Amino acid sequence: MVKFSREYEASIIPEWKGAFVDYKCLKKLVKKIKVARRDEDDSTTAASDADALVAGAGAGGFSVLNPVRAIAARFAPRVQASPEDEESSDSSGELVRPAARHEREFLERAEEELEKVDGFYATQEAELLGRGEALIDQLRILADIKRILADHAASRRARGLLNRTRSMPATAPLSPALSGSGRFLLSVSGLASPQSMSDGSVELQQAQMTEGAAVADEVMAALERNGVSFVGLPGKKDAKKDSNKTRSGSLQLPATVRIDIPATNPGRTALKVWEELVNVLRKDGADPAAAFVHRKKIQHAEKNIRDAFMALHRGLELLKKFSSLNVKAFTKILKKFVKVSEQQRATDLFSEKVKRSSFSTSDKVLQLADEVESLFMKNFAGNDRMVAMKYLKPQQPRSTHMITFLVGLFTGTFVSLFIIYGILAHVSGIFSSAGNTAYMEVVYHVFSMFALISLHCFLYGCNLFMWKSTRINQNFIFDFAPNTALTHRDAFLMSASIMCTVIAALVINLFLRNAGASYANAVPGALLVLSMGVLVCPFNVFYRSTRYCFMRILRNIVFSPFYKVLMADFFMADQLTSQIPLLRHMEFAACYFMAGSFRANPYETCTNSQQYKHLAYVISFLPYYWRAMQCLRRYLEEHDTNQLANAGKYVSAMVAAAVRFKYSATPTPFWKLMVIISSSGATLYQLYWDFVMDWGFFTPKSKNRWLRDELILKNKSVYYISMVLYFVQLIYSTTSKQARITYSFTMQVLNLALRLAWTVSVMKIHVSKNQTRLLDFSLASLEVIRRGHWNFYRLENEHLNNVGKFRAVKTVPLPFRELETD
Repeated sequence: MVKFSREYEASIIPEWKGAFVDYKCLKKLVKKIKVARRDEDDSTTAASDADALVAGAGAGGFSVLNPVRAIAARFAPRVQASPEDEESSDSSGELVRPAARHEREFLERAEEELEKVDGFYATQEAELLGRGEALIDQLRILADIKRILADHAASRRARGLLNRTRSMPATAPLSPALSGSGRFLLSVSGLASPQSMSDGSVELQQAQMTEGAAVADEVMAALERNGVSFVGLPGKKDAKKDSNKTRSGSLQLPATVRIDIPATNPGRTALKVWEELVNVLRKDGADPAAAFVHRKKIQHAEKNIRDAFMALHRGLELLKKFSSLNVKAFTKILKKFVKVSEQQRATDLFSEKVKRSSFSTSDKVLQLADEVESLFMKNFAGNDRMVAMKYLKPQQPRSTHMITFLVGLFTGTFVSLFIIYGILAHVSGIFSSAGNTAYMEVVYHVFSMFALISLHCFLYGCNLFMWKSTRINQNFIFDFAPNTALTHRDAFLMSASIMCTVIAALVINLFLRNAGASYANAVPGALLVLSMGVLVCPFNVFYRSTRYCFMRILRNIVFSPFYKVLMADFFMADQLTSQIPLLRHMEFAACYFMAGSFRANPYETCTNSQQYKHLAYVISFLPYYWRAMQCLRRYLEEHDTNQLANAGKYVSAMVAAAVRFKYSATPTPFWKLMVIISSSGATLYQLYWDFVMDWGFFTPKSKNRWLRDELILKNKSVYYISMVLYFVQLIYSTTSKQARITYSFTMQVLNLALRLAWTVSVMKIHVSKNQTRLLDFSLASLEVIRRGHWNFYRLENEHLNNVGKFRAVKTVPLPFRELETD
């Protein structure tokens, strides 16, 4: 049977850990009471035994052992009160025993914990109830607008049918309020848009204005019914009196109520910019009093409201869990307390206080949760409860041992195939023969590309395992769905299956090459085509949701200035900055396999061309460029100057790469000095940002020296060792593709552990091709390992920030908001 303390620690919400009752502390106080009472009982028993021995000897009963017993009882150790446990006296002068003092301390601490839990619950309850009211109002506004627009669309179709039956010679163009494009104009002043004034007779224009005003009036009335007020707009009672004044055009401009959809993608950004341009370029003077209601915006608003309902329900479920766990914790600890203290009356009084507290008695959260489920089922699930619960309460995937079995199977197969490939390659002599240069070039790039991907997947699996062990909620941080998010076993399976497939392809390729098959070189190309096919496969196989999420994040990164930057986006962009060698391998594979002219030419035609080399440096710049654009986008949205400083880190890396490129073209002493200065500056900049900003270390006046106040890992030495290892990894991994050093120099650098690997780009020492490839692959692998090392502490710091702000549920912006105008 699992102890409640372990079950409690495993069940608490990590982001709200500080608000839960400190069960461990109260349990320690109960143990102190138990020990104090036991010591008091032992001392009392020892004293009574000594008195009994003396009394028995005086009564005439004598034994040879009586003197020994008397001496032992007299010199028996008695519990001495420490300065902390010294007996004190109350106001009446009566001495207080240590056990009684610990009991009083327990009750005082329990009282503090109760106030903390009750206060936090009341705060969260009020916040969720307010959010629920606002969200229900938003849903009513959305329903009213959709109903009004649907009614007018139906009436438009009815009028069109009536006009056709009357065989009218000309059909009036549709008004902007009811056009087929789905755009509607809320014009409080009753003025039509400029498009409607560009054509047609005066009567037609008057009909259009009247029709548009009718739609606007109904929508405005729907908004007013849901509590949206309009500054400067006359009330309904005054509307009749001021009707003549309104018709004359002297209406005071009201506030604009608009559908506020965040510009999270290029489509929304373009729509927002177009709306602003139209409002600015309007010639009828009604731009402050008008807002567009677009069909797309209605859809976006509906999606935002649905997401907000899901987030609200998630918060309500967490608050219900918070309430039940704390009630159970108080009940358990009070049972332990009454057993050791025998203070039944004080325990009953405190238990009644717990039962009367808001987190134990309030049912507002339960009522709101039921209402949210009912509204969600009615408006977003077609009255299907199973569909609604699939969104509101997603089920965790059932763990199975099949994945573990497959990981072991693929790993064993990979090891066996790798040994077979090594033996065949050695027997064939392809690694030592000068005539197999083309084969080695293809094998090196293809194998390195998939090996780096597999290594990254393996390290991500290690990260997932550590995050799960330390209760870091990576799914909430990345905004991943818990029912489709990867686990560490899934990541290990992906890594093992990739390497098993690659080694199998290389063995087949080597067999075909030794057999003299002309199509042997097509095997690596087929492997690339197969991998791309699996990535874009539309069938629900091999983690389709993860594959599509990966492609969606890559799209956001490539078009980073136009997409809203989320945690998963810039986290993946940081991974790409560590996979620059992978991108270069992909460049070579595309150049070698996709260009048809290379079938008749040797591979040097691709690698020796100037365009290829220039493109290689462009590819080196791209991940840093994308990451810098993400920082600028975040700065424009959040107005945080730290984002500009973060962008400077990636700009410094691009400058250092550009200087190394210039030095490779013109190796002069000046550019050699510039390489040393720029690369040193970029490395120091990155070290500072990683340690201080991303990991949160070197906090001033921290209780943990050189670290931060809050640490997840209990052993602080792990952090210090990690900092040293990370420093060494960063130093070695900061190298250029054109680095050429000897093996002995590499061993010296590994022994010294202080030299910068990028310095080898300025040393003109030539080595063999295979040694260079081995060194390049080792440095690329070391950079991937460094990134996996960085991942854990980066997410740990983000998790601690969420814990410090009690942020366990994401906040979804609501679409309808009121804007006041001057």
